[in-house]
This record gives sequence, C-alpha cells and structure tokens, in this order.
Amino acid sequence: MAFASNEIDAENRLLHRVIETISSSLDLEVVLQQTIELVLEATRGDACFLHLWDPERSVLTLRAASEGFEDVVGTVELRPGEGVAGWVAEHREVVVIPEGKMRDPRYKYIPELRGEEFTSLLSVPLVSRSGSLVGVFNVHARDRRDFSDRDVEFLRSTSSLVAASLENANLYHALEEKEQALEDVVRRTIDAQEDERRRLATEIHDGVTQQLISVWYRLQAARRHLPGGSGRVDAELERAQTLVDSALDEARVAIHDLRPAMLDDLGLGPSIRALAPRSLAEGTEIELTVDDDISLPSHQEVALYRIAQETLSNVRRHADASCVEIALSRDGDRVSMRIADDGRGFDHSPTNATATSFGLIGISERAALLGGRLRVESAPGMGTAIEVELPIRAEDRA
Repeated sequence: MAFASNEIDAENRLLHRVIETISSSLDLEVVLQQTIELVLEATRGDACFLHLWDPERSVLTLRAASEGFEDVVGTVELRPGEGVAGWVAEHREVVVIPEGKMRDPRYKYIPELRGEEFTSLLSVPLVSRSGSLVGVFNVHARDRRDFSDRDVEFLRSTSSLVAASLENANLYHALEEKEQALEDVVRRTIDAQEDERRRLATEIHDGVTQQLISVWYRLQAARRHLPGGSGRVDAELERAQTLVDSALDEARVAIHDLRPAMLDDLGLGPSIRALAPRSLAEGTEIELTVDDDISLPSHQEVALYRIAQETLSNVRRHADASCVEIALSRDGDRVSMRIADDGRGFDHSPTNATATSFGLIGISERAALLGGRLRVESAPGMGTAIEVELPIRAEDRA
C-alpha cells in the first residue's frame, strides 16, 4: 500500500523521535516509558503494554505500560503461548484483532489489564539483531480499529529499535557488572596486601625490634660491669650498641613504610605531607599543594600513598633534585596526584629501559588496576613530572 507523502514524513519524524528517546538515557525504565507514549501517539491507540522476555525464568514480564496502568507494571507474567502476547512471543508473528478478541482462543483475560474496556488489539514481537526474543508490544483501542499496514510497520520498526537498544543496554550493564567485579577483586587484593604488610609490621615490632632492644640493654649492662683497663672491649661494645641503634632505626622505618599508622588515623593528605620530607634527601626543597580533606575508599588511599612512596624513592635515588612539587586534589569524580622535580630527568622513550622506567611500570600497573592512568613528562636535564588520575565510583562519592 502506497502511503501519502505527508504520512511518510510524519512516520519518519516519529521514528526519529523514537531513536532520540532510546539514545537519550541509560535509565531503561525512563526509555521504555517514553517509547510507550510515542507508540500510542503513532498508532492512535488507547493503551500500550510492553512485555519483556526474561530468559532466566522463561516468562514475559510487563515492564512498561501507558497511563493508568503504572501500578501493575512488574506484576503480570506470561508463559510462552499464554495469551496473545505469549503466542506472539512463541511464534514471532504479528497478531491483529479488530474485534471479538474474547472469542479468540489465544486471548487470556487478565483483570489488572482491564481487557473488557478495549475492542481492538495489535501485538508485535521484539526480536534482536541476533534473532533472540526481547519482548512483545501490545497496543489496544477502545473503539473498533482496523490497524493499518502503516501502524503495523511503524510498530515493527519501533520494536526493532527498542530491541537493539535493550540488547545494547544489557551488554552495557553486563560490562558494568564485570567492571564492578574486577574493582571488587582489586579492592580485596589491595586489602589483602595491606593486611599482610600490617602483619609483617607487627611481627617486626613485636619480634625483631624487641630483641634488638634487649641486645642494646645487655650491651649496656656488659659495659657497666667491665673491669678497669678494658678500654678496647668497651669501645667494641659501644660500636655494637651503635650498630643496634642503627638497626632499630631501620626497623622503625620499615615498620612505618609497611603500614603508616597516619594513613589510618589522619587520611591521605597528612600522610603524604609527612612522607615527603622523610623520603627525600636532606635539604631538598618541598612545595606542597595538598587537600587534607580528601576522603577516599581505603584501597584508593593506599594505592596513591604507595605510588607517592615509590615516586619519591625514585626521586631520591635517581633525580638529584633540589626541589620537588607535590599536588593532591579532587575534582568531582576524579582524584589526581602530581609529583614533579627539577632533577636530571631521563629519556622516556619506549626503547629506554632504565631502573627509573622499571619503577614507573609498577606505578602504571597499580594505577591501571584501579581504572586510572599515569602521565609522565621527562627529558634529560629537564626534570620529571608524574601525574596519576583515578576515577571515583558514584557509591564511593556518596
């Protein structure tokens, strides 16, 4: 049947609005409800129901309905072959019933949908590009209607668009769930690593450190009991005490580096402020622009602290810098940390595998695990700047 030009233009405009609607939001419920309204406008129907296929339970579930039926959405379920919608889902064929639907053997009366108020019915399957059943559109009219070929074709086109949109939405949500699962694994891995660091710090403190302290006191006691004329022995004991003092200092640094208590007590900003002077060579000028009020999930705070720790260690070992700038800030759903020095710099080309670049690989991998990114700017004689940016999930922002 040839359609008039103005009818084709009107249909194209409506289809364009359907495309805009299904592309405008990731909120599936909003998209479906707006699509229902467009279908009613295009077909001049009085009620519209969208039943979506649930492959896990093998049922059609009412997921969207026109005004006046909002309360029954989610409560009506149909098996394949049950009712007109179930028959359409099973056979993947369009059904048009101008009148007498109560006498149609495929029809099932559902009180909540008030079928007695409507005379005519148009039912069209939603099938994805891969051929999978997505759902069924039902359009009802109070007065007798011979739904035209245009009505059927429009609903077919709309069904194809909605089916593709739903398939994409399902893929998007599946990807989102996998990303969430990956981040949960990363979170648990970092937590497990930090628990192990905490355990090692406790063992060093309660074991090695306490034994070193006992050795120090015994050396002190031995020196007190030396007879006169034992100057050489006393000097050796004093040197032994000095070595024990040095070992105790190293043990305390190791304990702090394994698990800085300040990170738990005061947060990321103050911890980085304390880390900088302890990690850099004496006399290095430090410029800090750190937001002390930044609050992040524990695994992200730990990751940024470890990145700062590794970066400052690299600066001390390799950069020969006189000034280091450290900035920590948060902007909406992202947190960034930048550490720049005026040191000797290095060749950051992919073919250059220096000790510094190996350290950067670890930093980059740590950032990537959290969905972040690492930017490095460096050249021989021009210093180095490292910036790490991490995303913050909506639930963590809350």
